[in-house]
Amino acid sequence: MQPDATPDPYADPLRFGQRTQILRERRGMSRTVLGGLLGMSAEWVKQVENGRIQAPGLDVVLRIAEALRVRDLSDLTGRRDMPAPLFQGPGHPRLAAVRTAVDALPLVSPAAAPPRAEHLAARLAVAWKSRHESPNHREIVGGLLPDLIRDAHLAAQHAETPADWRATQAVLAEVYSLSQFFLAYQPDPALLWRVAERSMFAAAQSTDPHAIGVSAWLLAQAHRDSGPGHYDAADTVTMQAIEHLAPLLPDADDPVLAIAGALEFEAGHTAARRGQKGTAWKHWSKARKMAKKLPASYFHPVTSFSQAIMGAHAVTVAVELHAGPESVRQAAQADATVIPSRPRRARHRIEEARGYQLDGQPDIAIATLEKAHAAAPETIRYNGYAKTLILEECQTRATGRRRRASELAVKVGLLAA
Repeated sequence: MQPDATPDPYADPLRFGQRTQILRERRGMSRTVLGGLLGMSAEWVKQVENGRIQAPGLDVVLRIAEALRVRDLSDLTGRRDMPAPLFQGPGHPRLAAVRTAVDALPLVSPAAAPPRAEHLAARLAVAWKSRHESPNHREIVGGLLPDLIRDAHLAAQHAETPADWRATQAVLAEVYSLSQFFLAYQPDPALLWRVAERSMFAAAQSTDPHAIGVSAWLLAQAHRDSGPGHYDAADTVTMQAIEHLAPLLPDADDPVLAIAGALEFEAGHTAARRGQKGTAWKHWSKARKMAKKLPASYFHPVTSFSQAIMGAHAVTVAVELHAGPESVRQAAQADATVIPSRPRRARHRIEEARGYQLDGQPDIAIATLEKAHAAAPETIRYNGYAKTLILEECQTRATGRRRRASELAVKVGLLAA
């Protein structure tokens, strides 16, 4: 290794402080910014990195991991024998069957009777409805996906006309979009990427604007959640999709209007993740104007975009900007009860909890996570932010809050009963 090169945290047995510095610098983050995210000074960060402050307690380690977007605690601690993925679930029981369906060659018997695209679309509608209504939505969706994937490929292979081909490709894209919801936070990122890319390819083949918008919306999320190195790619996907849909909007139906609005918010979400306050709120405002063009009762079946969701989106922007007081203010204005989707309502509660934690109100944060668990246990069980917050409060000296956090940790599966 060259003397002036940045050490490789996987090649050298580095101490905690050195790993913190390496990961911070690789994300282009100053000590001042990291300290601000942790509620500490830049000097405190310097002392940790220089080893004058030894590895802090679990609560601070987890906060550093979240601030640096560390997906595995072993990246920060150096304990490769004790990996602890924060932003992946332990693996849903249905994951193996879904993986087998995705990995299978799309070869079918010529004698197999292909389902009609309309029939598949009806099955998809039932699947989306079940996902929104069920507290254990991954279990439901994971059970439906293998047959849907197989039948969607079968329908595409038996398409007899160009119109049939485009229709089946649109359905296939949506099946893979549904798959991406199931695979989010699961311990198989390569599978998630295959699904996201297949969805985008099938959508492009279909030329259907709604299918293209949905696939782009999910692909942008996959890029953003992969870390700062993918933010530019997320922006490229989002803005290209927005530009593609723009000429169609004057005469578009509600689903296309909604996916265009959802994409506009995704641009704001990525900007907030970058720390670009003005840009983030600008995109949110544009998305809100688009939501107001939709019927008050409309709720997009894939993205949840609607008038009702904009309050939750405002909380997300404030939280991603690490603005505690603004997060709480937005949470007070957002009405979670008007969000009909149980998993989306649970995710909103998790964002609210992050906001309360940022604002120094950990008791309310834990109470809000309890509401998230009540809405959809499978959402909180696979959410890295929720797990981080719960584990942090399991270490607090406040007896009552520690007890509630520990009880929730048992329910979520982080601690044994």
